[in-house]
Amino acid sequence: MQELASRNQRIWFTPELLAEDPQQCFDPTFWQQQNLVIGSAQGRGTTWFVKGAHLEMALRHYRRGGLFGKLVEDAYWFNGWGKTRSAEEFMLLDKLARGGVRVPRPVAARAVKQGLTYQADILVEKISEAKDLVALLEHNALPEQNWRSIGVMIRKMHDLQVCHTDLNSHNILLDNQHQVWLIDFDKCYEQEGEDWKEDNLSRLHRSFVKEQGKRGIQFEPQCWDWLLSGYQAG
Repeated sequence: MQELASRNQRIWFTPELLAEDPQQCFDPTFWQQQNLVIGSAQGRGTTWFVKGAHLEMALRHYRRGGLFGKLVEDAYWFNGWGKTRSAEEFMLLDKLARGGVRVPRPVAARAVKQGLTYQADILVEKISEAKDLVALLEHNALPEQNWRSIGVMIRKMHDLQVCHTDLNSHNILLDNQHQVWLIDFDKCYEQEGEDWKEDNLSRLHRSFVKEQGKRGIQFEPQCWDWLLSGYQAG
């Protein structure tokens, strides 16, 4: 990881993943002018999918949600460069990837300070040919081995003492090789102890039950037992 620093800006990036200019790579226009935008997705804002020299990536600008987000769209109180949303997510993804958890590798992150607030962006690896569990389970049941693999991957994350604050069925992907990926680590953090891990799993279980009632996904008690068996086996 390298860092570029100026008075009002910090950029963190992984040189082996980013061949492009770190100063320009957070501007969607930079990619559009080179015809390197390969798609987009709408959430709180637009996530741009771009084709870099080394890999395909997802570019996201941090935006607030909820009622407060309607008033202050994308500004956050500045409490130090290392505590910006972009820096924290970049460092956490780097720790997880190095620790053997299958997550999008962090490519670059930026924070720009304006007075007492800052704005932020992040560029991460795009997971190709992958779908979230809800999209998959709406159409097909998953075999036992997939559920066990999901449990194993969550256990790896927990063994690194990382709490995924929004661990749900939409934030777990399977690619076309049936490999498990965990995504969306904004506002997640490292946490000591063990008690929180059961709460993390309970949140995930509630998510499956909710989607079963809402969308009729193929999720049975046996599926959860298989997931837990994988988790316990590590």
